[in-house]
Amino acid sequence: MTTYLIRRTLESIPVIIGVSILVFMLLRLIPGDPAIAILGERATPENVAAIRERLGLNKPLPEQYMIWVSGLLRGDLGNTVRGNIPIVNELRARFPATVELSLVAMTLAAVIGVPLGIISAVRRNSIIDTSTMFGALLGVSIPIFVLGLLLIYLFGVQLKWLPFIGRLDSGIKLETRTGLFVVDSILTGNWDALKNALIHLILPAMTLFTVPLAIIARITRSSMLEVLNQDYIRTARAKGLGERPVVVTHALRNALLPIITIIGLQLGTLLSGAVLTETIYAWPGIGKWLYDSIIARDYPIVQSVTLVIALIYVIINFVVDILYALVDPRIRVA
Repeated sequence: MTTYLIRRTLESIPVIIGVSILVFMLLRLIPGDPAIAILGERATPENVAAIRERLGLNKPLPEQYMIWVSGLLRGDLGNTVRGNIPIVNELRARFPATVELSLVAMTLAAVIGVPLGIISAVRRNSIIDTSTMFGALLGVSIPIFVLGLLLIYLFGVQLKWLPFIGRLDSGIKLETRTGLFVVDSILTGNWDALKNALIHLILPAMTLFTVPLAIIARITRSSMLEVLNQDYIRTARAKGLGERPVVVTHALRNALLPIITIIGLQLGTLLSGAVLTETIYAWPGIGKWLYDSIIARDYPIVQSVTLVIALIYVIINFVVDILYALVDPRIRVA
């Protein structure tokens, strides 16, 4: 297992280097001068030259890249164009909001989606299977922004049951330690803040978890159907094993690899910042931050957040590879 871990770690290094190069070149390949886009109507030659000097855009590309990478290695992502605030401080403040929302959404998607997929596979072509797959198809088909606006209109505007802006009501005070409001509420014993934070999570999480839920349910069903048709499953049933041990112990364990893969990919998507969901609900995470920065042409933020998103995918793929090895020991010697 140690050799496998070392090999996978070493294989990740070229990927990270390649990702950094692609992220760096991404904005440089966009037509137009970033300094002019940032300044807008104030784009006089003197102001443009000052901005290019400040952002290091007047240096050769290799030198710009090395300066940027050296800053990354020191934990310095640069400063924002608006306000000249260190990006790493803003990222540290906003990333926990995305993590909290993503983990809640993914937990709901996995806890509901995997059992639904298993039941649909075991009761293939039944009314339960048909209803589940229809619901999954509907969940994938409805655009996030449409679903979010519908939920806001129904539960927030008409029924007034749930809040739909921000993470806490303005009158709620909370001592932050981790940036995860639910965790911080428990750590500080602030039960009013805990209740308020959970209520604010309901609508964004419902909006965000529909697509992962649908995909996980469909993949689980397909994987389980393939395994349930194998000879060793028929042998287990012929030996007199009950349906639950056959499904849970024999079938599910061997169907886990595709399920782990899709959960990992969906978690990476959510953690990278659900831009539409966070924008609709004014959720102060990196998705909304990225959207606002694109609108404001704040290129250092766009570059930094894009890099963070790419690194999240690399890290999650690495974790999925480790889970592969734990679920199927044959992978370790592959």
